[in-house]
Amino acid sequence: METVLSGIRPTGNLHLGNYFGAVKSFVKMQDEFNCFFFIADWHSLTTHPHPENIRRSTRTILAEYLACGIDPEKAAIYVQSDVKQVLELYLYFNMNAYLGELERVTSFKEKVRKQPDNINAGLLTYPTLMAADILIHRADKVPVGKDQEQNMEMARLFARRFNRIYEVDYFKEPESFHFNHIAVKVPGLDGSGKMGKSEGNAIYLVDDEATIRKKVMHAVTDSGPTEPNQQKPEPIQNLFTLMALVSEPDTYNFFNDKYNACEIRYGDMKKQLAADINSFCAPIREKILAIQDDEDYLARVARLGAEKASASAEKTLREVRQIIGFRV
Repeated sequence: METVLSGIRPTGNLHLGNYFGAVKSFVKMQDEFNCFFFIADWHSLTTHPHPENIRRSTRTILAEYLACGIDPEKAAIYVQSDVKQVLELYLYFNMNAYLGELERVTSFKEKVRKQPDNINAGLLTYPTLMAADILIHRADKVPVGKDQEQNMEMARLFARRFNRIYEVDYFKEPESFHFNHIAVKVPGLDGSGKMGKSEGNAIYLVDDEATIRKKVMHAVTDSGPTEPNQQKPEPIQNLFTLMALVSEPDTYNFFNDKYNACEIRYGDMKKQLAADINSFCAPIREKILAIQDDEDYLARVARLGAEKASASAEKTLREVRQIIGFRV
C-alpha cells in the first residue's frame, strides 16, 4: 500500500473551502492509502508565536480534523514535535544542502521581502525540514498546493543527493499529489476569488448560526438579471456554487429557475443559503466543540498518532544512520 503524507499548518479554524478542497479528500484517502497527517508546529516557529497560541492552535486543528472524519485508527494524525526523529534527519539534510540553492527558493525570497526584520534560519531551511517530514516516512505521495511545488522538488533533490553521496538506492522521490481534478474550488463571499482566511471571506466550520447568517446576508450581489437565461456574473455564480454544495438539488433548481426567469429575489436566496450552510455545518460544529472539551481524548489521539509515526520514523532513521556510518 502506498504511503501518503500531508502537513497541516496550525493557522486557525477550518472553513468550507478547506473542507471541500482537501479534508474530504483526506477522509477518502485514509481508506485507500497508508496515511500520515501531521500538525506542523515546528514550522510555525518561524513567526515566533506565543506558546499558548501554539498549544491552542494544535488542539483546535486536531479537534477539527477528527470532527471532519479523520479516523485515528485508520490514519496516523500526530503533532510534528512529538516525532523527534524528524529533527535528526533534518540535520543530515542540512549538511547536504547549499546556501545558494536555499536562498533561491521562491517562498524564502517572498518572506525576505515581506518580513525583512525576521529572516531566520528556519525560513531558509524550510525546504530541508519539509523534506525530512516527508522522507522520514518514505512517502510515495504528498498532497500539496501549487505554491509548495518548488519545495517538493527540493525534497526530491535531497532524496537524490543522499542516494548519490552514499551510493545507495534508499530514498524514493515523493510524488506531488494535486487535488485540482477531484476537489471543489469553494468561492468566497466577497464576489471574487476562492474562500480563504487571509481574504476575510470565509465561513468557518465552527461559526454559529447567527454568524453564518450575517456573513451570507452581506455577500456581494447585483441588481438582478435583465434578460432570461443570461450568464451569471461571478458574484452571483459564487452564491449558486455554494448552494450546489450545501443545498438540496430542488432548492438549487428553484432559485436557478427564478434567476433564468428574471424573478430572483437575492434576499430570499441568501436566507435559504444561510439556513442550508448552517444545517451542513451544525453536526460538524457540534463534534468540534465536543472534541475540544475532551482533553483526555485529544491526548490519547495525539499519543496514538505519535506512536505510529515514531515507529515509522525510527525504522527509517536507523537505516539512515547505518548508511551514513554512525553506530546504530
